[in-house]
Amino acid sequence: MRTWTDIDKEQTVATEEELLIVDTLSFLEAQRIKQGITQSEFARRIGMSQPQLAKIESMESMPTLTTLNKCADGLGLEIKLTVAPLAMAQ
Repeated sequence: MRTWTDIDKEQTVATEEELLIVDTLSFLEAQRIKQGITQSEFARRIGMSQPQLAKIESMESMPTLTTLNKCADGLGLEIKLTVAPLAMAQ
């Protein structure tokens, strides 16, 4: 399994959005493991193939917001977004 340290060594520039997705994926994977759910079982639970889930968890594939929501829901969690005005340049 790749860790954030592995990814950080390879990363030259990551946007704030990409870092947020990495943090979210890491949290969801940790929750899956904490709940004792195998990758195969979890993939079935959320209607995804195990190889597809493996690519997402190893960060080889960037999930959509819909996929992140399916993963969170499969763990009894929810993802909340906030929309706010951009900070005004002064």
